Amino acid sequence: MDDVSGTPMSAAARARLIGAGYAAQGLGYAAVVTALPAFKDRQGIDDTFVSAILLLVCVAAAGGSMLADRVAARWGSRFALASGLMLVAAGLAGATVASPNAVFATILLAYGVGLGAVDASLSMQGVLVQARLGRSVMSRLFAAYTAAAIAAALLMSGVLESGAGAELAVGVAAVFAAVVAVVGWRLFEPGRTLRSSAAPDGGGGRAIRPIVLVCGMLIFTAFLVDSAISTWSTVYLQDSLDAAASVAPLGYAAYQAAVLVSRLVADHVMPRAGRLPVVLGCLTVCATGCGLVAALPSVGAAVAGFAIAGIGVGVLVPLAFSAAGEAAAANSDEVIAKVNLFNYGGALLGAVLLGALSEPVGLRVAFLIPVVVVLLTLPLARRLRHLAGTEPALKAAG
Repeated sequence: MDDVSGTPMSAAARARLIGAGYAAQGLGYAAVVTALPAFKDRQGIDDTFVSAILLLVCVAAAGGSMLADRVAARWGSRFALASGLMLVAAGLAGATVASPNAVFATILLAYGVGLGAVDASLSMQGVLVQARLGRSVMSRLFAAYTAAAIAAALLMSGVLESGAGAELAVGVAAVFAAVVAVVGWRLFEPGRTLRSSAAPDGGGGRAIRPIVLVCGMLIFTAFLVDSAISTWSTVYLQDSLDAAASVAPLGYAAYQAAVLVSRLVADHVMPRAGRLPVVLGCLTVCATGCGLVAALPSVGAAVAGFAIAGIGVGVLVPLAFSAAGEAAAANSDEVIAKVNLFNYGGALLGAVLLGALSEPVGLRVAFLIPVVVVLLTLPLARRLRHLAGTEPALKAAG
């Protein structure tokens, strides 16, 4: 296994580099989200304008995911990921400069395209390097994203406390993404050698459809739960439960901490327990966490519920991408790009639907929406056992 210059590189070293790609994505996204208040003040825009931009960024990201599939099909997912990271870096760098609102919106849309391309191609790369290693590593790769997102929030806090502008933290994320892109252009997994566009019998589309549906719905459900908690946990604690301003963010903090811890240990658990039991367990844990939030209107119960749900989400996302890639190994890039599209549907529904229900029924009742979606996904998840290749030769690994 060599890089394009012929220099030997181990699969473990490539896994660390791909982990740096996940970290670059998490650092950049968290930097943008935590910089939004500063961007609002600098640009003179209101919440409605920000909401519209964020919606368009999600749409752009979906387009970027499909673009990544096209690039991966022609040149390999290595170039899809490196190009996406460069576009992310350019978008982050552009956002640090005051500009007319139309230009600012265009910059964020370009960032969204890059974000979607990185979303899809990182999972393509993760599946490939996991296959090279012969052991489960996807959860630890996603853990790099979570850890970097937490680091970005802390960096933003420190930067603002020191009196420097939020643009400094965003600029740091831009530089990091650019560095990983330049190094990865030569050293990421050469994905094109492990992908074919269709099955020999011409039935590739029909063959991958159930894989996309089952694994896509797992991603949809996980991101719906994630978006519901990420968007509304602080608001619920502060506005509905009258938590102090210093206490309200603890729900989201507990959620992210649980996501990180679960991802650090999942690669050791999944090969021993089996994929289907772990998936069903993760869905049950997600429903239990959100159900606890809805059932007990207290700050302690809510924080605990968010943390419990984080355990399920943290494991479910990388596990679903792994299952998709391994069930259609010859078409893994294509399948993962399609599965990744469910990410944006779940994220939008989790944020928008709970927000729409916050006035008529209250956020406490609205947190039953993720519970209902999880319960509806459980029967479909059982079809994992019928997908070819979903019990890979990783059972003894970990």
